[in-house]
Amino acid sequence: MNAAAGTAGSPAPSLVTIDLTDPGEGLTEAEILEIKVAVGDRIEINAPVVEVETAKSAVELPSHVAGTVVAILVAVGDEVPVGTPLVQVDTAGGPAPAPSAPAPSAAGASDGAPDPSAQELADQVPVAAEAAAGQEPAPQEPAPAAAAETTRGPANLVGYGERPSAQRRRRRRAEPAQADAAQQVPIDRILAKPPVRKLARDLGIALHEVLATGPEGTVTREDVLAAQQRAIGGDTDAAYFPEESPQAPEGLGGAMKTTRDQAFSGVTSDERTTRVPIRSVRRRTAEAMVASAFTAPHVTVFNEIDMTAAVEIIAQLRTSREWADVKISPLAVIAKALLVAIRRNPEVNASWDEAAQEIVYKHYVNLGIAAATPRGLIVPNLKDAHLMTLRELAEGIGDLARTARAGRTSLRDTRDGTITITNYGVFDIDSGTPILNPGESAILGVGAIKEKPWVVDGQVVPRQVATLSLSFDHRLIDGALGAELLRDVSAVLEQPSLGLVWG
Repeated sequence: MNAAAGTAGSPAPSLVTIDLTDPGEGLTEAEILEIKVAVGDRIEINAPVVEVETAKSAVELPSHVAGTVVAILVAVGDEVPVGTPLVQVDTAGGPAPAPSAPAPSAAGASDGAPDPSAQELADQVPVAAEAAAGQEPAPQEPAPAAAAETTRGPANLVGYGERPSAQRRRRRRAEPAQADAAQQVPIDRILAKPPVRKLARDLGIALHEVLATGPEGTVTREDVLAAQQRAIGGDTDAAYFPEESPQAPEGLGGAMKTTRDQAFSGVTSDERTTRVPIRSVRRRTAEAMVASAFTAPHVTVFNEIDMTAAVEIIAQLRTSREWADVKISPLAVIAKALLVAIRRNPEVNASWDEAAQEIVYKHYVNLGIAAATPRGLIVPNLKDAHLMTLRELAEGIGDLARTARAGRTSLRDTRDGTITITNYGVFDIDSGTPILNPGESAILGVGAIKEKPWVVDGQVVPRQVATLSLSFDHRLIDGALGAELLRDVSAVLEQPSLGLVWG
């Protein structure tokens, strides 16, 4: 928290700077998703000021003071390190002052360029609006992975300066705007209802680039969908996520097709490619998958099984009065079968500690459920899933899916997983070779359940068939143990009564 003194002979305004604090558990940076206040707004303590996206979720940052907003020091789309000034507030509640000295900033300290005053910053066009003004945005330069890993904790953040791209953005905000005043519309002043803003954010569409057709220039849902289709082309009725998928984002329906990445940075001059900055969840996912693929030796085994009996049980539960308020899906039954199999093969529930040169066998199962979201793939996990009943598993999976789709998954929910299930069957895919979630020993892939011809007692009959694939870390699990685990999962799904005997 910073305060600035007033000029001599005048009352000293109580200017307080609200900085980007660590949203949770050692994060070093975040992306500005939405600015929830405007210059001149009166705010109270705990009122949301900005919404930022961290490595795993979107978080609203509250104000720790009450007063009048006098300057906004960041723009939508900025990726800024912890400690960056976000908003300046006059706690005396008076009109916005004109500071006599430039407000300090990390960018000015790092490159020696004079920083603009808070009021000058507030008067400039947000960086995200430069595209609308015809100016070329500065390219994004992701921070080295080593820097993100070695700057944990407040003591290490003192020397953590802004990346060159952030410095350029701050310098450009200090320069006189070249666009017409009519084009200088702050993004947070664009007329759009909250559901429309959320839809645009989920689809990666910048509101200032949308042609508004609503009353008095209001951006409508149809305007956002039209902008998305212009950006990617294709049929507006095509659905990327099946409606029954527990991973499908709520409220998007058929609008979602191929835009699970971040916002478009622009089409190249020859219109042959579109370049998208690699940020937040997408970047963390890529880093984790590369680390996993080149650290743990992967082995995958497959098994095609008859799930008719399991499907029949699911149908019975759906019509049961006791389950009327719970959405029971094949994923919950498969999760229960996996937990039973782990109990029979406890050696699979382990991790490899390279530093200590130890294998850590775990007496609990934190079951990861891979979830596809508009911001990328995340893997929240059910803590102590081995203690849960089938009903509790179904409720827990539903809660994880809803939280992930809303972008509210907490970091705690993604930590300390042991084994994961990924359900690509919801995309009508039969099988695949999933990559381990880093630090885990195995991941079970579930293919689509389809009616196929199957031989039963010498007769070919139609049955509900699915393919399971189990990838595992061969340092921890040899081929025989991996095969036994998959065999036991398959056996419980083919003969659910075994769950009563083995469970």
